[in-house]
Formats: sequence, C-alpha cells, structure tokens
Amino acid sequence: MASSKDRQRKLARAKLDRQMARRANKERRRRRVLAGVGSAVAVVLIAAGVAWAAGAFDSDDSPTNAADQDICAWTPQSATSNTNLKDVGTPPTKGIPTSGTQTMTVTTNEGAPIVVTLDNSTAPCGSADLAYLASKNFYDNSDCHEITTYGALHCGDPTGTGLGGPTYSVYNENTPQAPDPSPSGAPAAPKTPLYPKGTVALIGNPPGANGSQFLIFFKDYTPTDDTQYSVVGAVTGGMDTVTKISKIPTTDDSAGQKVKPTQKITIKTLTVGASGAAPAASTQS
Repeated sequence: MASSKDRQRKLARAKLDRQMARRANKERRRRRVLAGVGSAVAVVLIAAGVAWAAGAFDSDDSPTNAADQDICAWTPQSATSNTNLKDVGTPPTKGIPTSGTQTMTVTTNEGAPIVVTLDNSTAPCGSADLAYLASKNFYDNSDCHEITTYGALHCGDPTGTGLGGPTYSVYNENTPQAPDPSPSGAPAAPKTPLYPKGTVALIGNPPGANGSQFLIFFKDYTPTDDTQYSVVGAVTGGMDTVTKISKIPTTDDSAGQKVKPTQKITIKTLTVGASGAAPAASTQS
C-alpha cells in the first residue's frame, strides 16, 4: 500500500502537469492571435501601398505643380580644360515650355533672314538652350564655320573651331531612328530621309553633349552609320538664303576636310521669340 508521502508526490505531480498543460494551451492561443493580427496588418499595409501607388493619398491642395518640376538638366563643362567655352551662366531647369513653338530668326550677311520654328514639345530643352543663348547675344557676329559634306550649314561656334560653346551641355532628346528592315519578300518601305531638307538640329562635341552649335540641312540626309543629331525644328522661311549659302565654295580646314567656306558666313543676329527674350539664368549652384 502506497505511503502518504507517495500519494502527496503523485498529487503534486498531477497538479504540475495540469498547470503546464494550461500554460501550453494559453501560449498556443496567444500565438494564433498574434498570427491573425500580423496577417491583418500585412493585408492593410499591402492595401495601403497599392492605394499610395495609385495616388489615393495625393492631395489636390499640394503646392507642387508642373511649373515647380525640373524639365531640363544642364551638365557643367569646364572652361579651364576647354578654353574655347564661354561662361554665360546656365539656363533654368523649371518653367520651360513643353508645348507649342518658338520662332528663331537668324539674320546673316547673305540675304533674307532664315526663320526657324522650334518645337517645344519634341525638343523642350534644345529649344530652351537656343532661346537662352540668344537672350545672351551669344551668336551675334559669329560665323558659320563649315558647309559639311553631308549637306548642312554648321553654325553656332563663335571660335570657329568646332569646340566652342557655353559652359554647360544638354543631352540628345529628339533623334530620328531608322526604320526596321522589311521582312524578306515584303515590299520595301518608302525611303524617308532621317534629316529632311530644312531640318535644324543640335550638334555636340562630343556627340550628345550639345551646347550652342547647330546644323541647318540644305538637302536630305540619312547617315550610313549611327550618327545622331538632336532635332529642334525646321526652316519655315528664308530657305533661299540657306540654298545660296550652300553654294559657297569650300576649301580644306586644318584637319584636311573640304568644309571651310571661302568667304565669311556671318550671323549678324540670332533671336528667339518675338522679342528674343528667354528665361533668366538659373540661380542654382
């Protein structure tokens, strides 16, 4: 027969087992509750993220609007490493028109003014670049230093070296792309020049680092390589003057290329807009 001490130990053990079982059950319930809360929070966070991405939390009363957004980025260029550059400040990055057109008027020593329609929608930064430099009289009394072999007047470098420009550059933004080759056996697509006669485009040195230099094409041109120029507009008046200039004989330049005009082609004035006005220089550092 078990002693009283044995019975007490068994009772104590049974009581401890019941307590441990209750604690285990409580812990399992606690974990289920936490798991449920965590899942609910996750769902809420996912829903909130989707709503945020969709703009559900955007406020119509926000002071930020299109006029406050940067439209263009201007890359600084060093006049120390390239002494052909001229510091005339930097155009603003905001308040740049992205629709409509501007009128660029180039008055030369060779006849009627050349009128160019700049396209703000396809080349807002290129148009702003030309407008800003025109407002600084950057082009006045400068020479178009090349009549290229591919059919364009090359202007906009006051030094006549091909290295001149402002102390900033802007990227290509409107470069025409050659169409994909037609499938075998399909009729050949009509050949449209990438740079039709009258096209005006920026030209950078190096390519893609555009500043003040531009091309006025006096004949259709399609590069045979991957050369690209950023189109800013087209001649809408004074094409006869462009044609006249294109017939000026050329001689070899310092690199041995027969592109140097034998007589001066001088830009007397270049203006953009009715008054030649442009946005003020950027105050950004």
